[in-house]
Amino acid sequence: MRKVFISICMASSVLCWADDVCVSSPNGSLVVTVSDAGGRLSYSASLDGVNMLTSSALGLKTSIGDLTRDLKIQDTKQGFTAEEYQMRGTKAAGNKYEANTLTLDVVNKDGVKFGIRFQVSNNDVAFRYTLPRQTINRREYKRVRILSEASSFNFPEGTTTFISPQIGPESGWEQTKPSYEEGYSNDAPMDKASQYGHGYIFPALFHLPTGWVLVAETGVSGGYCGSHLSDYQVGKGYTVAYPDQGENNGFGNDFAAIPLPGETPWRTITMGADLKPIMETTISYDVVEPQYKASTTYQPGRYTWSWLIGQDNSINYDDQVRFIDLASTMGFEYCLVDNWWDQNIGRERIAELSKYAQSKGVHLLMWYNSNGFWNDAPQTPRNCMNTAIAREREMSWLESIGVKGIKVDFFGGDKQQTMQLYEDILSDANRHGLQVVFHGCTMPRGWERMYPNFVASEAVLASENLFFGEGATISEGFDLTLHPFCRNATASMDWGGIIMNKWMSTDNKSRHTRKTTDIFELATGITMQTSVQCVAMQPNNLQELPQFEMDYLRQLPTTWQQTRYIAGYPGKYVVMARQATNGQWYIAGLNAQKTPLTLTLDLNAYGNGLSKLLIDDKQLQPTQTVLKKDKKGKVKVTIQSNGGLVIY
Repeated sequence: MRKVFISICMASSVLCWADDVCVSSPNGSLVVTVSDAGGRLSYSASLDGVNMLTSSALGLKTSIGDLTRDLKIQDTKQGFTAEEYQMRGTKAAGNKYEANTLTLDVVNKDGVKFGIRFQVSNNDVAFRYTLPRQTINRREYKRVRILSEASSFNFPEGTTTFISPQIGPESGWEQTKPSYEEGYSNDAPMDKASQYGHGYIFPALFHLPTGWVLVAETGVSGGYCGSHLSDYQVGKGYTVAYPDQGENNGFGNDFAAIPLPGETPWRTITMGADLKPIMETTISYDVVEPQYKASTTYQPGRYTWSWLIGQDNSINYDDQVRFIDLASTMGFEYCLVDNWWDQNIGRERIAELSKYAQSKGVHLLMWYNSNGFWNDAPQTPRNCMNTAIAREREMSWLESIGVKGIKVDFFGGDKQQTMQLYEDILSDANRHGLQVVFHGCTMPRGWERMYPNFVASEAVLASENLFFGEGATISEGFDLTLHPFCRNATASMDWGGIIMNKWMSTDNKSRHTRKTTDIFELATGITMQTSVQCVAMQPNNLQELPQFEMDYLRQLPTTWQQTRYIAGYPGKYVVMARQATNGQWYIAGLNAQKTPLTLTLDLNAYGNGLSKLLIDDKQLQPTQTVLKKDKKGKVKVTIQSNGGLVIY
């Protein structure tokens, strides 16, 4: 056991004993402690002297050795890293990242070496493993298989969860899962078994007796597999788990394979006494680097989408013209043409449709099946995105007719081979000036910064479910007040629609109703973050909506300079502020509770540009009034049940 030092980390009551190594955040409030006691590596973390992460395991099992036991820290190095960067299409365009670093050189009893690097900023911990090229018993190892990972996240007793279960492979509709589309727990105990016996997906939100912790991973490229969390084990917590062998229809590996020297993706932990650091974190982007340069200036914006309400029957030339016209009338930039377009419209007429759209100031986005081998989904076009030759042919054609983006659906899981497909699609699309949205897919992991033409992924129980059944309309409020603290806190989310129809039907008179108010829906355009936002209006809404609602949607921004937490509780309510890249502040609130919520909002931090208040009255009717602040710059508001608030 290596004896490193004895010190009390500044601004903390945590004592680092002789057998431990400590690294603190720049402001001293967050402290990570690493130990090799008993030949096992472990770490823990505290915030302002309060334990947030109890003793949790570290280590890997690899093809060149077991790096989970009989371990010894040989050397440590501490440092500091800082970076300022700009990025497009996420919740904070301008970021400044500062962190103290700790690098540990570790060896096992057989002489196999590896490293762990921690980066600790004021509310975030990121760590990853590094493996050098090395000679063991006179054999030089130039590559390695990472078979499993021991990294765990162990929380204090009394912690509750907002987490979503991982589902087994080749399950769900047409065997298209896992696709990160299951529901979330609601303050559930940690020892509750996962619904399908496969653990839980990233990101995962935990409510501690003393605060909040958000766990995720970032920096996953085609060079590694995606991971998730195991079920909870008493005394161990949640462990990083690799893909199921059955994912991707059984093709590919359930481990990661990397050349040496090599490294794993980052595991990230965001901690806060309240939810402010959780909502505002940018750690997913802070520790990754762009993988290539943008081939063009990609334009953010909004898109119309016929399929949400019209489904497959709406994928015809005339209906798509109507939705292009709708986008043009509203000043939206894009119209998404969904599945079956190659059969229902045909390629020649799609070229005509794209030309027509451009004449109206609109560009098309086109849907694709990722392939089909790893699922039984029949939707076409298929076999256009699965090989480099097919992609080059298809993307060249899309570029030639002026299409500006693609939506690729139905992937097969988290294996390294699937991650390679994501990366290949993104890289090839960039060459042709195409933005990319993924559906039926995994959680994005730092991709907005890594791949400049990446827009968002679905990876959530999304808006289509509101059409499929009334149950999803009932849970919409819970879902959309949770995601700013969890799913959307770590990555862009294509939930698929600011829904303005009252009824889930094209005639807006039949099937089941939407349970949220118009103002709730308008506010989701701010609380849901993606640089190309779906506004799921229908042509009939032009005659049905109040003028002020349409005026708001016409000017709705989709890229942001910064994001700030104001108030909230996952699944109950959220109030947040975003500053658009033009400097204008927007404040949005959602209330999913059964009773009205009255709040007093301090608006002093948001300048003098706020003038309009959109809010529901007691009869749940949408209203627009002049914003009236008191002498202290505060305003008292009441957000109705399943209602919303917008100030801009």
